[in-house]
Amino acid sequence: MTRSVRTIMLKKLAFIAICISYSFLSAQEKFNIGLIGFYNLENLYDTIDQDDVNDEEFTPDGTRRYTGEIYLDKLSKLEKVVSEIGTDHSPEGLAIIGVAEIENRSVLRDLCNQNALKSRNYKIVHYDSKDARGIDVGLLYNPKYFKVLKSDKIYVDMEDLGEGRTRDILWVQGLFMGEEMHIMVAHWPSRRGGEEVSMPKRCRAAEFMRAKTDSILLQNPLANVVVMGDLNDDPTSPSLVKCLKSTGKKEEAIDGKFFNPFYDYFKKGIGTLAYADAWNLFDQILVSPQVLSSKNPLIFGGGYIFSRNYMVQIDGQYKGYPLRTYNGDLYQGGFSDHFPTYVVFKKKVK
Repeated sequence: MTRSVRTIMLKKLAFIAICISYSFLSAQEKFNIGLIGFYNLENLYDTIDQDDVNDEEFTPDGTRRYTGEIYLDKLSKLEKVVSEIGTDHSPEGLAIIGVAEIENRSVLRDLCNQNALKSRNYKIVHYDSKDARGIDVGLLYNPKYFKVLKSDKIYVDMEDLGEGRTRDILWVQGLFMGEEMHIMVAHWPSRRGGEEVSMPKRCRAAEFMRAKTDSILLQNPLANVVVMGDLNDDPTSPSLVKCLKSTGKKEEAIDGKFFNPFYDYFKKGIGTLAYADAWNLFDQILVSPQVLSSKNPLIFGGGYIFSRNYMVQIDGQYKGYPLRTYNGDLYQGGFSDHFPTYVVFKKKVK
């Protein structure tokens, strides 16, 4: 073989190798990952007695002896959990987190200023509601991932059901990883008085969320809608299935019906809080059908419950339950009586 022939062959082999290498690299698609979570912070109050709300027990002179020292310890415990949620999927943690049982904007500001969360530069969306206990819902978001366009609170009228003051629903419209998204955060009425007796109140709250969703989808049938909250009902409850209109099967998430990725968890006996030695899954995040579309730039990666050993009661009557802040009026230095949940989204890097 002459030198010139050998040179030509080597050039051809090199060209083929480059083509193969380029094809391989092209096949290695890269994605940005964004996580959306929800966490009931279990009575995150400040220590100040406010007028017109029943917050006296969460003051230094109240029944729980809720001092500044306890408040700071509570913030540090929540800081640890919030900073670690979803880091198995993304080292940057949650892009967005809806929260419940917070007294005001001030406590959210204090939480965002904790050392482990400062670098995320979380911003706050919050409105005061008329809840008798003075607790609201709110939204924290990392501006690197989410840009707020509009927000408002949705008043849930319960007067004819004997409960005129309940938590408002928070609605936020924005751009999540560059794609338009509507987010609603809720804390539906409790089961006080019994599950069946109180069910109409949660159905009423679900109907208000459904009405807002229908209004959004009427204007844009392809809208990405994410609803979340402590719903005080399980994925199989009538308030979720019938009133909000949701399903645990992706193929049934059509005509505006929400897909609930936490349905299968509950059917397997896995929950986010425990009562009377039984698990409930009240903390849920649901998505509209468009989120599941193969044509959507946002790729839905499923839902997860976040728990670590340090968040679990290790002994006593409530062994295995989430390690809560108080046991009755006794401060035990826990985190929350709920485990947080989150969902994963991916978007191809162009």
